[in-house]
Amino acid sequence: MAAQEPPFSIGIEEEYLLVHLDSLELAQAPDAMMEACARELEGQVSPEFLQCQIEIGTRVCQTIGDARDDLKRLRATVAKHAKAHGLAPIAASCHPFANWKDQHHVNKDRYNDLRRDLAGVVRRMLICGMHVHVGIPEPDTRIDLVNQLSYFLPHLLAMSASSPFWQGEDTGLASYRLTVFDNLPRTGLPPQLSGWSEYERSVQALVDIGVIEDSSKIWWDLRPSSRFPTIEARICDVQPRLEDTLSLAALIQCLTRMLWRLKARNQRWRLYDNFLVGENRWRAQRYGISGGLIDFGVGEIVPFDELLEEMISLVREDAEVLGCTAEVENARTILSRGTAADRQRAVFRDSVQAEKTPKDALHDVVRHLIDEYHADL
Repeated sequence: MAAQEPPFSIGIEEEYLLVHLDSLELAQAPDAMMEACARELEGQVSPEFLQCQIEIGTRVCQTIGDARDDLKRLRATVAKHAKAHGLAPIAASCHPFANWKDQHHVNKDRYNDLRRDLAGVVRRMLICGMHVHVGIPEPDTRIDLVNQLSYFLPHLLAMSASSPFWQGEDTGLASYRLTVFDNLPRTGLPPQLSGWSEYERSVQALVDIGVIEDSSKIWWDLRPSSRFPTIEARICDVQPRLEDTLSLAALIQCLTRMLWRLKARNQRWRLYDNFLVGENRWRAQRYGISGGLIDFGVGEIVPFDELLEEMISLVREDAEVLGCTAEVENARTILSRGTAADRQRAVFRDSVQAEKTPKDALHDVVRHLIDEYHADL
């Protein structure tokens, strides 16, 4: 009897930073703005850990087209209410020049507990990410696909990199966000697990000891969702441009279906130790798409454009079935235009060449991020 195909439904969560339109510095989300967003978006918006952040989440969507419509509405609504208060959202994983020491967390029990439990580590969490959920109802299948999909996490990180600056300096990294996030416990690549029962036993061991309340405190790059029958990819930096978000989400959705398709044929993607996948994760974090990743099958570093073409070929059948061929192929645009990190560096470089001060050049980067947020709305 053939296995029933999962729905591969999709949901996208994004975190944004709020900036003053005049000074371009981070701004606390006004209560009136949050209340207006909450009234219009009906449970699809919430505060994040820091007062300068806001989080949105799409509905459960059957197609990338549905996700586009919902995400565009969410982004536009946040922008509209922010503008009414002299603010604008930016969708980058780090603000180019803000100091984390100047930010304050939201006074809610969950965030107060995080501040108490994680101490100085969590204070530096001036970072934003995007999470993509793919619907997989059967628990053991969820774990099996997490094991295999982990191989592609560095590829997704490389394309999503949007955090080259930190506290006014170019870090030399494409995704500085991960250097901050990886200081938290229970982060990084997920362990390879034998099945759902092993995952539950591991989580329950920490719950019974009193270390965590539930699996929502497990923040791996890829995990079974704590709330939904989905796998949740958490590796990506948040994207300034809506269409780049959709390309990454479509790739995640299609890679998941491709691996399920192999499983249905009693095949599977080769599993590599986290030690090896972690090396590619570092390369993606450091270089984005410019340094290539290791192809462990051929034993060499392969340019990223070749890797992307291989991925597009791997999921062509799945993209056709899921109706997202255009979004998958649009990932080539990320390579031709450069990642968000590349584009921010280009703005900074052009401003300095135009004899602006480094401080003014960083302000130009924030203006660029505001423009990119609005570009696809």
